[in-house]
Amino acid sequence: MALQSLPNYLILAIKGFLMGAANVVPGVSGGTIALILGIYEELIHAIRSLNLHFLKLFALLRIREAASSIAWPFLLPVVVGVLAATLSLAELLSWLLLTYPIMVWSFFFGLVLSSVFSVGRFVKAWRLSAFMAIGLGGVGAYFLFGMIPVATPEASWFLFLCGFLAICAMILPGISGAYILVLLGKYHFTLEALNNRDIGTLFMLTVGAVVGLLSFVRVLSWLLKRYHDLTMAVLIGLMLGSLRRIWPWKETLTTFIDSNGRIVPALQINVVPPQVNAEVILAFLFMCLGFLVVIGLNYWEFKKN
Repeated sequence: MALQSLPNYLILAIKGFLMGAANVVPGVSGGTIALILGIYEELIHAIRSLNLHFLKLFALLRIREAASSIAWPFLLPVVVGVLAATLSLAELLSWLLLTYPIMVWSFFFGLVLSSVFSVGRFVKAWRLSAFMAIGLGGVGAYFLFGMIPVATPEASWFLFLCGFLAICAMILPGISGAYILVLLGKYHFTLEALNNRDIGTLFMLTVGAVVGLLSFVRVLSWLLKRYHDLTMAVLIGLMLGSLRRIWPWKETLTTFIDSNGRIVPALQINVVPPQVNAEVILAFLFMCLGFLVVIGLNYWEFKKN
C-alpha cells in the first residue's frame, strides 16, 4: 500500500475526527459523514482488507508483511481521528445535547438534509429501481427511529451485542450507532464509561464492535460491488428516514427510568414550533450552517480533484 504525504494524513485524520464526532450524537451516523467527505467506499474496502490472512501474518509476528497486506496508510489516520473525537468530545457533546438540544439538532438536521442531495451524485444511473430503493431505505429508517427505547441488562454478553449492532449502524449512513445504543438503553451508560474510563465495559463494547465491523463490512463491500447504485440508493433512503429522529422540536409523551435511575424520553413526536421567536430564528440559522458545511465540503473536494 503506497504511503501518503503528511498533509494527506492530516486530512484523513480530520475526516476521521468528524466521523467520530458524528457518531457520538444519537441520530447522526459517521457513515453519513464519510459519504459527505467522499471516503465511504474507500473506507469499506480498506476495512475489508483486515482479513484472516492479515491476522495470520500478525500472529506469526510477520509485522512488515501483515502491514503491507492492509490499507493502513488510509485506515490509521482515520481511526486515530475517530478515537480522538470519541474520547475528547463525548462529555462536551453530552453537555451540549442537554443544554442546547434544539441548536445541536438543527445543525445536524441541515447537515443531513444537505448530504441527501450531495450523495445523490454517487448513483451512476437513476432508474425506477433506484427510486424504489430510496423509498425502502427511507421507510425502514423512519419506522426504526420511531421505536421506543427499552431498559436492558448490563451483562457482558449484552454489552458485546450493543457494540456489534452499534458499529454496524455506524457504517450505514443515516442509522446512528449512538441511536442504536439509545434504543438498547445503553447510550448514557456508554458515555459514562467513556468519561470514567471504565475499562471492563469499554473492552466488551470494543470487542463487539470489532467483530461487527470485520463481518458486516464484507457484506457491504459485496453489495457495493454487485449492486452499487441500488446500495447507494438505499443508503440515501436511510439518511432521509433519519431526519425523523433529528428534527429539533419534539414533544415527550412517555418516559422510562433507565438502569442509572435517569428519566429518559421513551415516546416522542415531532412538533412545529408554536411561534417564531429568537430561538426558532437561531435554530434556522444553525440549519443553514449545517447545510452550508456540506456544500463547502463538496466544493472543497471538487476543487481538490
